[in-house]
Amino acid sequence: MIYDVIVVGAGASGMISAIVAAEKASSVLIIEQKEKAGKKILATGNGKCNYTNMDQTLDCYRSDDSTFVKKVLSNFDNHKTLEFFNRLGIYPKNRDGYIYPNSQQAASIVSVLLMECERLKINIIYNEKVTSITKPDYTITTLNPDMVRSIYQAKKVILATGGCASPKLGSDGSGYDLAKSFGHRIIKPLPALVSLKSPNKFCKTVSGVRLQAQVKAFVDSKILANEKGEIIFTDYGISGIPIMQLSRFVSRALDDNRKAYLTLDFFYQGSHDELYSLLLSRCNNNPDKTLEQMMIGLFNHKLNRVLIKETGLDITRPCSKVKKSDIDNLSKKIKNFIIRINSTNSFDFAQVTTGGIPVTEIDPMTMESKKKRGLYLTGELIDVDGTCGGYNLQWAWSTGYIAGSNCNK
Repeated sequence: MIYDVIVVGAGASGMISAIVAAEKASSVLIIEQKEKAGKKILATGNGKCNYTNMDQTLDCYRSDDSTFVKKVLSNFDNHKTLEFFNRLGIYPKNRDGYIYPNSQQAASIVSVLLMECERLKINIIYNEKVTSITKPDYTITTLNPDMVRSIYQAKKVILATGGCASPKLGSDGSGYDLAKSFGHRIIKPLPALVSLKSPNKFCKTVSGVRLQAQVKAFVDSKILANEKGEIIFTDYGISGIPIMQLSRFVSRALDDNRKAYLTLDFFYQGSHDELYSLLLSRCNNNPDKTLEQMMIGLFNHKLNRVLIKETGLDITRPCSKVKKSDIDNLSKKIKNFIIRINSTNSFDFAQVTTGGIPVTEIDPMTMESKKKRGLYLTGELIDVDGTCGGYNLQWAWSTGYIAGSNCNK
């Protein structure tokens, strides 16, 4: 049997592309290497699945070509995503623009997609890994866990294999090799939306401390990006949403052997002068207290000790003997705390991949490969990665829908 369309990957972009394709095509097959569909969807939003976001700006998507992103999203945006899932039975829950299923269960998203696949008579084969796709025709060879090979044929193929992030959930980077076999260039895949590692010893001291901060990422002393929000110190470095948002830039810089570091402002709601006045007043009002005692109530006590020591001051020094220059330096340290970064966490802990197939090699209006007619590319395979907040799933829905609606023409 020769299928009209074969989709490689039963993730977000794979299932939506198959559904849309099956509305016109007479035969659609999905080949999934894991034992079930949508494993990565089930893990999103802590199992609640933040499947899109009402705040859609190009800044939410990182790519070398924002025009490509704009064209894709204009063809299938967040409103169309809501309409699509509403038709399948998902009632949305809006939490400050972050959209979840009202059930707050990621399993609801996977369930309605699978029910629609069943309704449209889409065949899904599990536990088979695609090892090759021949050209000029589309003969697909797979291998199952028992090392048994199978052969399938298709008129058109949609690659929806995902990137390299969370390989245990199915994104093992194998799709890049398939794309390369058709002449596609691959921008080196690297972890993004991931925690960062630091060689600074104080990280272990403040491990577990959470607080609000403004974070700036510097590479070779040049600022690349900045974010605000809750950061979390870990024994290996630093995490939290602001850190993950910045990680794409740091990840790529480190891979280029460039020096990266972060500056943290723990008092971004006020100026240096305001902080200096606050600390001076606390010292003047409590001359018998030590510097460490004076800081109690401002920040976590573990962080207070580190801030004082990193300023080069003695935590036991009485406030009566603290110089104004010491307070000035402590204020500067609080406003500009530097943490060196020497690596990221691995793909096992990353939410998404930066890198992949260059957007210049894909038609944004159809998601068809410019290297091979009848081959369509979707989702995380492409060198576009979103920030936290449902943007990477929106990218999967958008690219998958466009691919599915064009491959059956």
